[in-house]
Amino acid sequence: MDAVDALNEIAFWLERELAPSFKVQAFRKAAGIIRGLTPEELAERVGNGRLKSTKGIGGRTFEVISQAVDGQVPDYLENLRQRGATPLARGGGDLLGALRGDLHSHSDWSDGWSPIELMVDAARLLGRDYLALTDHSPHLTIAHGLTAERLDEQLGVVTEINDGQDDFRLLTGIEVDILESGELDQTPEMLDRLDIVVASVHSKLRSDAPAMTQRMLAAIADPHTNVLGHCTGRLVTGSRGTRPPSEFDAKRVFAACAEHNVAVEINARPERQDPPDDLIQLAMDAGCLFSIDSDAHAPGQLDFLQYGAERAAANEVPADRIITTWPVERLLAWSRAAR
Repeated sequence: MDAVDALNEIAFWLERELAPSFKVQAFRKAAGIIRGLTPEELAERVGNGRLKSTKGIGGRTFEVISQAVDGQVPDYLENLRQRGATPLARGGGDLLGALRGDLHSHSDWSDGWSPIELMVDAARLLGRDYLALTDHSPHLTIAHGLTAERLDEQLGVVTEINDGQDDFRLLTGIEVDILESGELDQTPEMLDRLDIVVASVHSKLRSDAPAMTQRMLAAIADPHTNVLGHCTGRLVTGSRGTRPPSEFDAKRVFAACAEHNVAVEINARPERQDPPDDLIQLAMDAGCLFSIDSDAHAPGQLDFLQYGAERAAANEVPADRIITTWPVERLLAWSRAAR
């Protein structure tokens, strides 16, 4: 098989398993090193040992490349494929099959691990019709958030990518920080140009309930906001440790979401599982729409939609109230309606 494809597929499966980023990046880096070589050049460098001494090619990646050059499916990849044959989630299969897209993903333009093009390739591989690119906004400096100028540049990249697609749409978007004032952390002019705006709280998560409630209500009322991202900010497991949910008046917040036609995100990352089940039920009772999103920071993590579908199904969320089951034309008519 093609050695570059083998390395990238290995990275995909490792990302799906939440493997450490350094381990994943070893395979992505090796793929980048050999991408420009012809099959003949690659075979020659494998045979004469030159590739093995190349900076960025380690023992495992050299083994994978060598086996691929010999026409084999590398042993390491075959093992990962066998592990990956087991679904990530036990339930929600019917709902997963109804999902057409994903409205929350990150690339290496902010704190993601991979170029936009690899995120698109993975979304297509998983059968998605669309993916929203929602890198962070400038206030989140730790995540290399995008200034208006960088976001403008990214929009040009998205246009170029879409020009080469016929059955897939990369949506322009942002995960915009909800500032303490409730304002959105990007210029209104830039937000006007986007297909999808996911608004999330990332700072002062331990604010008292009245302050957090007012902050969220202000953001929800902004006509640019389409999706309320990971609303409690909690972490229930994972390498970053745990974090309790933020405190806010959930009934008021979800009533506002229903009033302003803002979808409540069911964040599918296993360490978030946000909102908790009781808040999903409150949002259901309030008449909210939902968006099942992966919050992927790497291509393999786009498959986390399995976890979100499982939780939505367990809470009996109707498929038609989940905007990521909608075709892209309906989705975009909805997302732009208030602007």
